[in-house]
Amino acid sequence: MSAVFSPRAVLVVRLAVLALLGLAVGTVLLFVWRARAYEQLGEPIAQPIPFSHKHHVGDDGIDCRYCHATVETAAHAGLPSTAVCLGCHAQLYRDQPLLALLHESAAAHRPIAWQRVHVLPDFVYFNHGVHVAKGVACVECHGRVDQMPLEWRASPLQMQWCLDCHRDPAAHLRPQSQEFTPDAPPATPSQAGLLARAAHLESRRRMTDCSTCHR
Repeated sequence: MSAVFSPRAVLVVRLAVLALLGLAVGTVLLFVWRARAYEQLGEPIAQPIPFSHKHHVGDDGIDCRYCHATVETAAHAGLPSTAVCLGCHAQLYRDQPLLALLHESAAAHRPIAWQRVHVLPDFVYFNHGVHVAKGVACVECHGRVDQMPLEWRASPLQMQWCLDCHRDPAAHLRPQSQEFTPDAPPATPSQAGLLARAAHLESRRRMTDCSTCHR
């Protein structure tokens, strides 16, 4: 008796089932990520050492680039190494129990496992250096870190949120002297237009093209 379905038909059905299963898993993961992205807004992220941007940036006036050294030149802003922290805390508050992990990190030559606050999925390409070079201020994405005792996510980082900026980038630009100043006022419409022209921004079509962020 011959089989009801040919081997080829069976293979096609199996591949279709696997494809549907993969699509279902991907959809679930996407919805989980979207939900978590919004849930984390305004919620402080626990760190190995409770670092206060409010104290370091707001009170002491430390520039973003002191800790995030590659923010102007690389895709990733960079996280502070133990050596950077010890630039101050080898002397200041050295014996505080709160900083014990910092000195343990230095003694063991083991980096501190800082938890990233702003996490994008692997299928999204983002370059800090490009945005900074064009005049996008830190506050536009990270919020008023100078007012955060512990840092939290201030923006959803969803695709629509990014596209809103890419469709009208001028409103989010600052002069170079104010890019790293959290309390700098937004540019006026006339200033924004001048900044946009000086930055030689890509066309709106290019900035909203899928390949710009998905490579």
